[in-house]
Amino acid sequence: MAEIIQKDGTWILDNDAVRITPGRDRSVGLLRRELGELVVPFRALAGISVEQGKKSGRLRLRLRDGADPLLQATGGRLAEAQDPYRLTVEPDRYGVAEYLADEVRNALLLDGISADPVDGYLLPGPALPVSASAGDGTAGFDGERVRLEWNWKTEEAKASSGPRTIPLADVSGVEWQPAAGLENGHLRFLVHGAPVAAPPKYDPNAVELWGFKRDPLMALVAAAVQARLPHPTAAARARLSRPVAPEPEARRSLPRPAGEPAGEPAGEDHDALLRRLRELGELHRDGVLTGDEFALAKQAVLRRM
Repeated sequence: MAEIIQKDGTWILDNDAVRITPGRDRSVGLLRRELGELVVPFRALAGISVEQGKKSGRLRLRLRDGADPLLQATGGRLAEAQDPYRLTVEPDRYGVAEYLADEVRNALLLDGISADPVDGYLLPGPALPVSASAGDGTAGFDGERVRLEWNWKTEEAKASSGPRTIPLADVSGVEWQPAAGLENGHLRFLVHGAPVAAPPKYDPNAVELWGFKRDPLMALVAAAVQARLPHPTAAARARLSRPVAPEPEARRSLPRPAGEPAGEPAGEDHDALLRRLRELGELHRDGVLTGDEFALAKQAVLRRM
């Protein structure tokens, strides 16, 4: 068993996982402290690295895309102090860090674990119920519904409707954006059938964040909800598996406009197939589809054209 103990925290290799415990040093961010101990299975890992510096270095875990609902919800926008998969390493412990990293790499190699994206979460997300207060409100989640409550700093247009309860079944997605510079951040819940038109300051489905100390805790709520929504990769594959709607019989019987080549789909159907091709290309670029899957799906669409 390999382990490294630093002011930032402790990492231990425990059978087929890395056990991460945050330290008590003031450099450890509030989000990391609230997350508590994390057990990251090897099968969720894409790699590990040691970065050496003059004053201190970094030990970093790289997770497979789609493995962790926290990383999925925050989109790589966590500050270093809040990142649970980073450990500050003192120079006299570089040898220990390299040894632990080699042990992880060997385990991934022996177990034949791929670095490819996954189509299901391999970490459970924050424990429930979870609640956080920051910016202009409080967000909570109990596993079945999201609860938003407002404070005295909330804009009247948003606060006038009172607290908001959103059943999980109505939530289609989560947006978490930290404040950056003069730009405020937000935690927004996307709701089926409700277009996002208003900025977070006025959106009754969003909490506006102003860059204060407790802002990162909103990522806990975002991750807890994200963990219980359909996995993005699985949802994308489901969309691709739906067949293109056949052309209505009445439309097929209509005469084609003069000059339109015989056998070419009418404009709306042709546009739908072009949209499908663009969607396939985006999924391939994002790593959702492998090269072979993309080629097969693309050929299937081209045959319809």
